[in-house]
Amino acid sequence: MRIALIYNRDSKNVINLFGIPNREQIGIRTIRRIADALKSGKHQVKTIEGDKDLIDRLEEFMPKVVKGERPGLVFNVSYGIQGQARYTHVPSILEMVGVPYVGSGPLAHGLALDKVMAKMIFRQHGLPTPHFTVLHPWDSDIPRGLSYPVVVKPKNEAVSFGVRIVSNSDELQEAAAAVFEVFKQPVLVEHFIEGREINVGLLGNIRPEAFPPVELIFGTDGPPIYTYEDKVHTSGRQIKFECPARIENDLTLKAQDLARRAFEALGCYDCARVDMRLDENGRLYILEVNSLPSLGEHGSYLIGAKEANLDFPELVNRLVDVTSARYFGTPRPMRLTGKDADPEQLVFAFLTERRDQIERRLRFWTNTHSRSNDHVGIQDVVKRLNESFEEIGLSQVERFSDGRLTWAWETQAGIRDGTLFIGHIDVPLGQEAPVQEFRRDPEWLHGEGIGLSRAPLTTLEFALKALKSLRKLRRIPLGVLYYADEGRDAIQSEEIIRAAATEASRVLILRPGNVENKLITQRRGQRKYRLRVEGIPARLGKARKKPDVMHWTYGKLAELSSLSSQKDRIAVAAIDVKAVSFPMLLPHILTVTLLATYGDEQLADELESRMRQVLGTNGNSWELEMISDRPPMKKSPANRKLVKELEEIANRWEIPFEQESSLWPSVAGLVPASVGVVCGVGPVAINLCTPQEAAQRISLLQRTLLIAEFLIQQSQG
Repeated sequence: MRIALIYNRDSKNVINLFGIPNREQIGIRTIRRIADALKSGKHQVKTIEGDKDLIDRLEEFMPKVVKGERPGLVFNVSYGIQGQARYTHVPSILEMVGVPYVGSGPLAHGLALDKVMAKMIFRQHGLPTPHFTVLHPWDSDIPRGLSYPVVVKPKNEAVSFGVRIVSNSDELQEAAAAVFEVFKQPVLVEHFIEGREINVGLLGNIRPEAFPPVELIFGTDGPPIYTYEDKVHTSGRQIKFECPARIENDLTLKAQDLARRAFEALGCYDCARVDMRLDENGRLYILEVNSLPSLGEHGSYLIGAKEANLDFPELVNRLVDVTSARYFGTPRPMRLTGKDADPEQLVFAFLTERRDQIERRLRFWTNTHSRSNDHVGIQDVVKRLNESFEEIGLSQVERFSDGRLTWAWETQAGIRDGTLFIGHIDVPLGQEAPVQEFRRDPEWLHGEGIGLSRAPLTTLEFALKALKSLRKLRRIPLGVLYYADEGRDAIQSEEIIRAAATEASRVLILRPGNVENKLITQRRGQRKYRLRVEGIPARLGKARKKPDVMHWTYGKLAELSSLSSQKDRIAVAAIDVKAVSFPMLLPHILTVTLLATYGDEQLADELESRMRQVLGTNGNSWELEMISDRPPMKKSPANRKLVKELEEIANRWEIPFEQESSLWPSVAGLVPASVGVVCGVGPVAINLCTPQEAAQRISLLQRTLLIAEFLIQQSQG
């Protein structure tokens, strides 16, 4: 499980330093011991300071989960940075963003820190606690009838800050003034119980386990209470701990029962330490509940746990278990094995346990560059891809691999009548575009070609690895074809792609899903034309009968654009213009790249005819040449059947699933109408072919799961 260890120590990363500062600090050694203990429990651990950047860091470390996947967990030991009820700050943030965590919630922490409110609740529940009164800064009068000695402490502090025993009204007034000055809060004045101090640690929920009581031995040097100076070892004396405390068994059971009742009265979770005093008549009084008990090496909570046969790593991981039980019902998910194993659940477990590996692999592919004109980069990717598929258990298909622009692999069962995945390894960017390396933020993964090529590739790899882990992959009729001329409209790979698709029963195109988790079920075709216009070189300002090439061409381009029709689903636009001219003369040659999109081939032919009519016979000399034609992807019964199968799987796993038509073409248009095809099965991506290209993190796992479960279904069919 991913566990973020959240603490407060050094960071003051807030908008403003404001209000009551936190004086409580966790030790670096304790942080390291907790982290090491969690790692010994096979957890993935990240330590994070609980400041204003906490949400971003958590979301990056433990992104949104899919249905049935256990989210990451926070091991919370944060004291807060500043302000009132500071123990509540990090738990409140975690509650808001939906991250489970070890320890009590904001309400219990707030009540436990407010010692006056806690004592009032103890009394309401019939729990014994010393008599008390409260002093406020605006009221300097000392209440009459106090029975000295009394203990003075801040109303809302922990770790014995400002605690002092006083024996008369003068000392009380002095001690209260010091609390007002330093802590800026009311003063709790509590009757001092002469006797022994007993602590009881608790672990769990619904009648939590109570550790053996620990007695604090103060000796004769100094006050008979545990001061802050004692805790930070500046008092000059050594406090001893005796566990189990030397009290009768009935009194031990009584102390443990009172601790549980106090824990429940304040609504604590998972762990706490309850501090008590035992008077000379054998009566116990609850002083306070520490809702965030110290895990410091020599603290009484750990001493009690050790006596209960829990060493430090066992205690830390037991805290994770009881928290998991509280949130998820069982401490750990049951592993399915043998004849009871559900292949779908096993695939789910395989993938969700490897989210980090998936993202690391995506980083690798994204930082392995292969633009359309980078032949060396393309060959490097092919080499690595071949190694990966061979390791998974696929072998090359020679008839669909020309070694230059197309490469294909298949399982032992072969491609025929099976599932064919088609993707491209070239990133259609020019050499002038700046290189974008992999980077990650809480919701998106960024990098060159990450949406168009790399995320779909990584998705396929891990879907196949999941099937291999079940020893089912080799029996599934399945093939993979990658081509490397997407940046040139797949002109040269078109014939092989058609041939491979003809052998398959269904084709999944490894292109990115559209925003809002949409698969593509229909695409327009696209024709690309080169228009060359040539005139006579002329000087600026010279009279002429015919308009110059530039003026004439731009007028024709406006007319060509007017041929676009939403009703007929056709569109025409110029996407590139290059001019040739001699020095001191106007351009006499213009080369224009025109793009036309269409839904129907007959309408596309009619559009081309009208384009030629617009260019006409009068004026400058021109040539119009079609340089590529990418057929449309049309809806068909075979497509609808394939989409329905995918949709049923998506609904079962609560993976977002929508359908959409797209204006942009893909090799899906090369698939015969008798073969089912869907496009955009890769993760959702945005800003394609720009420096801001990104793939959605949660979609990376969702689409991998979708493909893997689809293949499981094919293996069972």
